[in-house]
Amino acid sequence: MNAWKHLKTINHHKMLVMKGCFRVGLYKQGLLHDLSKYSPAEFLPGCRYYTGKESPHNIERKEKGYSSAWLHHKGRNKHHLEYWTDYGTDGEKKIAGMKMPLKYVVEMFIDRVSASKNYQKEKYVDSSPLEYYENGKKAYLLHDDTKALLEKLLHMLAEQGEEETFRYIKDDLLKQKGY
Repeated sequence: MNAWKHLKTINHHKMLVMKGCFRVGLYKQGLLHDLSKYSPAEFLPGCRYYTGKESPHNIERKEKGYSSAWLHHKGRNKHHLEYWTDYGTDGEKKIAGMKMPLKYVVEMFIDRVSASKNYQKEKYVDSSPLEYYENGKKAYLLHDDTKALLEKLLHMLAEQGEEETFRYIKDDLLKQKGY
């Protein structure tokens, strides 16, 4: 078991997200981000499947065919797009992405940036979160508005950098009427 290394990875990721959330004024979300990772349901599988190169959820999923830790995590953390899936409102009985509140889209964006930094370390560049998103986006169930905003932020990060993207989020996006 790699409890110490897993704990260090969680703490480092949580600190990166907290700093990002604080930069844009989402203080409560920064403090509360991913607290479920410290629960036994998530922490113990995380220790068992820790490699330091990718999420323990991926390793657990390969071994068992599912990740119990991920199923627990995504159901308790509103910054994950998977939290916002439900039967669609079009009358059909199929699962669809629901529109995410703005603050959770921003936290999701910051989470993706922080995860890329955490796993890629010195290889991280501002286009890394976009590249990761592009590699998996066919499988995502996202509401059109949520998808458009997330992609806008990921492209802005890749093209204009972190300073400008975080400034835009804080000074423009989160100051919109109704937020």
